Amino acid sequence: MVLMRDMNRPVIQALDEFKKRQPISFHVPGHKNGLLSTLPEEIRSALSYDVTELSGLDDLHEPAGMLQDAEQRLSDLYQSDRSFFLVNGSTVGNLAMMFAVCSPGDTVIVQRNAHKSIFHAIELTGARPVFITPDWDEETQTIGTVHALQIKKAIEAAPDAKAVVLTYPTYYGVAGNEMGAVIEQCHERRIPVLVDEAHGAHLIVGRSFPPSALSLGADLVVHSAHKTLPAMTMASFLHVRSSLINPQKVAHYLNMLQSSSPSYLLMASLDDARSYAESYSAEDYDMFWQERSAFIQSLRTLSFVEVIEPDDSLKLLMRVEGFTGFALLEKLEAEGIFVELADPFQVLLILPLLKKGAHFPFEESLGKIKTAVTLLKAEAVPDATTPSAIIAGEEIGMLAVSPADLTGMKTEWISIDSAIGRVAAGSIIPYPPGIPLLLGGEQINERHVEWLTQYMRMNAKFQGAIQTEQRKILVTIE
Repeated sequence: MVLMRDMNRPVIQALDEFKKRQPISFHVPGHKNGLLSTLPEEIRSALSYDVTELSGLDDLHEPAGMLQDAEQRLSDLYQSDRSFFLVNGSTVGNLAMMFAVCSPGDTVIVQRNAHKSIFHAIELTGARPVFITPDWDEETQTIGTVHALQIKKAIEAAPDAKAVVLTYPTYYGVAGNEMGAVIEQCHERRIPVLVDEAHGAHLIVGRSFPPSALSLGADLVVHSAHKTLPAMTMASFLHVRSSLINPQKVAHYLNMLQSSSPSYLLMASLDDARSYAESYSAEDYDMFWQERSAFIQSLRTLSFVEVIEPDDSLKLLMRVEGFTGFALLEKLEAEGIFVELADPFQVLLILPLLKKGAHFPFEESLGKIKTAVTLLKAEAVPDATTPSAIIAGEEIGMLAVSPADLTGMKTEWISIDSAIGRVAAGSIIPYPPGIPLLLGGEQINERHVEWLTQYMRMNAKFQGAIQTEQRKILVTIE
């Protein structure tokens, strides 16, 4: 018997029907429907759905059945020309949309606080980036969003730009109110707008959430369904709605960049996440808002705790005066509370997009947070320095050395303190959030050194061309 809810989830329906046939596997994957797996039972039980492109289960790279149906439902929900399931995360979406608009040597305008996958896409395509550094957002103590005037200046500096690449909302939930004007300015010059909206798959449910960039006119938008919708890690969407970009060109690059053996578990998860957002009701939202408001109100009764609400209502920032976010994170994790990330100012919480009838342990969490903050104040030493705003480059800037030229250059490890004026040989990325403090090919200035030093002193985790214990970074040899 097919449940009514599964009729709205074609991938899940097809997998359920296939499983009921009790199929005997003489095909990949090698775990044979979980029979040979020695994984814990909780994981192994899912492997009967971990199948391959068998009769009736369609093909992600040439969808003609249930996957075509599922992607069409996704497109209908987000009102796109075409939408795609991504099984290699938003990273593959960022790569595909960049390849769809750029050739080697082309200029692209890109928001400086983009995710590392955007900069990897620029390097792989051979494009030349022109950076926009957004203003510092005082409320969240983070780099914010791009303004229309900045876009105007950037286009004047790079009138031949093939695309503008933006991040919206930011990792910290900052959306601003100029995205529509920014897109309109770009379209007046027939420049397509590509948006990494990884943290905005839930914006479609509306109400207090910022509008999606797709609804504001962006040409290509990537969503990490796994970040704010109930999808598995690596499960993402890519949407096309454009008179400037052919969806078939995007599909062409996705066929090359995505795995030729896509996970049916991930695709089922995407189908479920789309259905979750599509069926999100006014009653669901009211319940979410009530739970969220009560949690925030209770947090604000805790001594020493400051709570900041960004534009995106799924994000919360929590601070304890005199202590870094890294120190707070350590105490929270000791009590079993795991947040999204820490930075010199605060920790970031991503709230659950609850539906009516769901339960999340907010009350239990409050007790643990109170214990963590109490222990932090009693046991930890307050930080004597106040972190400064991270404005790592000029408002409109370029790399000193292009990624293509950087590859063949000789390099050396030098002390961070003697690196001012040198060119970084590789990017240095606090992770999370995966936003580079320093880009490969960027000329190092005093602000880079100041922030790298602060992050190291606070025991931040890095990816890239840095040796934290030796206080060294990799630079080019002139």
